[in-house]
Amino acid sequence: MAFTSDLGPLRPIHPLHALLLAFPFPLFLGALVSDIAYWRTYQIQWSNFSQWLIAGGLMVGGLALLWALVNLFRGGTGRNRRPIIYFVLLLATWAVGLVNALVHSADAWATMPEGLWLSVVATLLALAAFWVGHSGSSSEEIG
Repeated sequence: MAFTSDLGPLRPIHPLHALLLAFPFPLFLGALVSDIAYWRTYQIQWSNFSQWLIAGGLMVGGLALLWALVNLFRGGTGRNRRPIIYFVLLLATWAVGLVNALVHSADAWATMPEGLWLSVVATLLALAAFWVGHSGSSSEEIG
């Protein structure tokens, strides 16, 4: 049984792009977990962990965003909206992560609760970008 989609033909992403895409979600998730730990314990080191994890998520996410931008202009999208949705999700993840980094640069207690909520949003956006980015892969194309 063949599956047809109105999003156009699916094309897997490059393996190096997939590697870059694998990092933002766990890094933003780690920042969320350390924000929760800070919220529960008030130990400033948890806020420092969040800052470093957010910076890492922004760095690798920026590289994945750049790769997605190049793929957006390189391949004609036509009816395939997946690259556009993927790019917008990565851009939103990066923008929310940047605002989160700016919020976390304040005094430790001043980051609450905005930093926690921004970490939740950045994590969910990173998960959605990961999902859409890898949605072009199928078991028939592997192997």
